[in-house]
Amino acid sequence: MSELWEVLSEHLPEFSSGLWVTFRLVAISFVIAMAVGILIAALRVAPVRWLNRIGGIYVETFRNVPLLVLLIIAFSGLPRAGVPVSQWVAGTACLGLYTAAYIAEALRSGVFAVGRGQIEAALSLGLSYPRTMRRIILPQAFRTVIPALGSLVIAMIKNSAIVGGSLVALPDLLKQTREVQADTFQTNEVFFWAAVGYLILTLTATLAFRYLEHRYAIRR
Repeated sequence: MSELWEVLSEHLPEFSSGLWVTFRLVAISFVIAMAVGILIAALRVAPVRWLNRIGGIYVETFRNVPLLVLLIIAFSGLPRAGVPVSQWVAGTACLGLYTAAYIAEALRSGVFAVGRGQIEAALSLGLSYPRTMRRIILPQAFRTVIPALGSLVIAMIKNSAIVGGSLVALPDLLKQTREVQADTFQTNEVFFWAAVGYLILTLTATLAFRYLEHRYAIRR
């Protein structure tokens, strides 16, 4: 037990730095994922077939290509094609675009839970499709899929470890943990604190989304 606290006290700056990088990585990626996911979800339920197909191609592409492959393409492949990409851009963009496919599908299910009748009614009253989605459908859909969004955020936190462990090698919690382990050779103790760090992030996200779920729950 004393060895656990000794490792933490000696390497607290490294763990804290890695935890902060992981938090920033997930926060930025979540903003990207929500923005793109909302757009793709709107395309998936649009009353125009070719827009549905564009949304479907995006979802099937990013949902079925492993995140690690996307990271390799972004950080290693794009520079060879003459497109310079920094570590942060590659990491946040890949994690965000990857998660956006799942968020789009979650929101699409939320839109269907609201019912297409409301879309048709709003359009018949003269509202444009974008305004109908923004003012009527998406606010209700968000309330329906809050638990699913919480699960996706937790998955993002865990998937962020792939970013640090890939060629991108951002100095996140996992990368800092591996460097401390290489210096100390105390594998069990070092990775125990890494697990604690990820638990702090995932439990915080869980509590936040449980509050949102309770606050904005649909009363039936």
